[in-house]
Amino acid sequence: MGIMYFLDTYAIIEYLKGNSKYVNRIEKNDFSTGIFQLMEVYYITLKEQNEDLAEKYFDVFSIAKVNISDETIKKAMKIRLEFQQQKKNISYVDAIGFQYARDNNLTFLTGDKEFKDLEGVEWIPSDSS
Repeated sequence: MGIMYFLDTYAIIEYLKGNSKYVNRIEKNDFSTGIFQLMEVYYITLKEQNEDLAEKYFDVFSIAKVNISDETIKKAMKIRLEFQQQKKNISYVDAIGFQYARDNNLTFLTGDKEFKDLEGVEWIPSDSS
């Protein structure tokens, strides 16, 4: 069994763009993601491509959707506040994904610069970075 990842929206979008660093990790390892990440992927795809692809991507990644507990959401908002106090800007969705990964001993897979060098994170920039 490989690494167990929690996919940030960033990771899913990079995978869909064909970034080989993400393709290799996602296709060779077990992963999960959350409804909020799926929401963002749907929106981004709807905005940048079309509704048919948005539906397809949502359905494909929905098989890995996990339930996010109320407790995880509360802890995530505390983490978000801590990040803001450190002048780091993370979204509600990113905070929830990061906290879920921490709570479940998963590696948070992202390329978001705010998570670079954090414990429990595998940070990979986009091909265009």
